[in-house]
Amino acid sequence: MGAFSIQRRPREERKQDMSHAELRMARRKAVGTKQTIKALERGEAKSVYLARDADEKITTSVLELCKANGVEIIYVDTMAQLGKACGIEVGAASVAILVG
Repeated sequence: MGAFSIQRRPREERKQDMSHAELRMARRKAVGTKQTIKALERGEAKSVYLARDADEKITTSVLELCKANGVEIIYVDTMAQLGKACGIEVGAASVAILVG
């Protein structure tokens, strides 16, 4: 019998991959900070993805609304990764997965 090895990724990395898959497969999402803020204000956001490299001036209001409304925040390393996961060719500072 031939030998084989199984490489396991850290749990955090697997969780991030699953959340990225959730983002790609989401039927309803708000891409961009303005749209994310609107969704949070209307109570339509189920979870919010934030890029770690986004300017703090841009993300502060999103963070405050998430905390005030009890919305889950999921961090992504870069705006480019977040944009790619949404199927756009530019970066995105924030994205909301919408209910329904």
